Amino acid sequence: MPEQTAGTRRTPPHDTAPATFTPTAPRRTHAPLTPATAVHALRRAADQVDAATPASRDRAIDALRALAILGVVLGHWLVTALVAQDGGLHTVSPLQHLPWLAPVSWLFQTLAVFFLVGGQVATRSLASARSRGDTYASWLRARLTRLLRPVAALLGLWSVAAVALLLTGAPLSTIHTLLKLALSPLWFLLVFAALTAATPLVARLNPLWPLAVVLHVDVLRFGLHLGPSWLGWVNVAAGWLVPYTLGAAWARGELRSRRSAWALLLGGTAATALLVTCADYPASMVGVPGAAISNLNPPTLAAVTFGLAQCGLALLLRDRLRRAMARPLAWAATAFVNLSAMTIFLWHQTAMMATTATGLLAGRLPGLHTPPDSVAWVGSRLAWLPVFALALALCWTAFRHHEQGPARPRNRASHVVRRHVPPTRSSRHA
Repeated sequence: MPEQTAGTRRTPPHDTAPATFTPTAPRRTHAPLTPATAVHALRRAADQVDAATPASRDRAIDALRALAILGVVLGHWLVTALVAQDGGLHTVSPLQHLPWLAPVSWLFQTLAVFFLVGGQVATRSLASARSRGDTYASWLRARLTRLLRPVAALLGLWSVAAVALLLTGAPLSTIHTLLKLALSPLWFLLVFAALTAATPLVARLNPLWPLAVVLHVDVLRFGLHLGPSWLGWVNVAAGWLVPYTLGAAWARGELRSRRSAWALLLGGTAATALLVTCADYPASMVGVPGAAISNLNPPTLAAVTFGLAQCGLALLLRDRLRRAMARPLAWAATAFVNLSAMTIFLWHQTAMMATTATGLLAGRLPGLHTPPDSVAWVGSRLAWLPVFALALALCWTAFRHHEQGPARPRNRASHVVRRHVPPTRSSRHA
């Protein structure tokens, strides 16, 4: 949705498009920086963001988007390992050796929530654009530009890195492993961009239709063993269309009751449990190297029903999230993650791989280069998460401008939350 500066238009109710905020320039002082002053400055900045946010903004939607992105990042960091073996790096998952860790994938495979929020936001944004008289083309261009602009930097860096690795004689298997991990987030963006473009067609589609497609595809694949080899890839569109259309239904006001949220949560949980225990679907909701069936690549019926349960839980948490986001610090952190969502998502694998490659200079480090086949590895990997986060922060510093645009003058608005200026009331309306 095109950005609006203060005073141009009033913010439509619950508009969750990226917003703008003009912070007050802090006065320069010569007081030394101490932990107490740093905390005070942080709280003051958080208070500014909180005060500048329109009361009509539904902060629960931003919170769900932030949780979905962070869930995917932490999930990848926990279940993906690069093991140094035979002179190269190979991808291994602890789920191969420790299948009892499958519940970890239930916590951090949060893509369905992201598609739920995406469908809700896109549907409302398109309705707002139409009410303003904007064309579909301008609406789509504005939404896809910010979504896809950060991709160019990722492709450029890894193109140079691949050539450098080839010239230095790195094994082809290592280069393939690194490129596959670094570029794996792009499949998600392609699907999300396609569904965004199709919003006018699917905004009123009943979620039962794509769910029926997934069901029939899986019956043909796993029940009757019929159909071409590519049949399962139909579920890439149909499977993620289910939560996306649920988000559109949410935008239309069809999922406001707690009864509908409970129905999704309990129905999705029961269906997933039956599919895993009785139909031999994998318990892990992410792909496991070497497994005969992946619930995610392409999505299976079990992954879709699990997504229904996640969407139900997300809808149940709306009120609690709104209350939590009333705290200025929590809301400022959520606004920051939303502002940098694509940068965080695109570069989190690169941050992990950069840490792994740098660590090789010190030898084979536990939790980083060793096989993920023990509880000790899990403990060591948890200790590496802050280092991954630091590497991701460096990537964010270097590449965030590709998502947020070039640096703005001090008197221009930045994309955090929209500056809210109440309209001037005339005497006859007083």
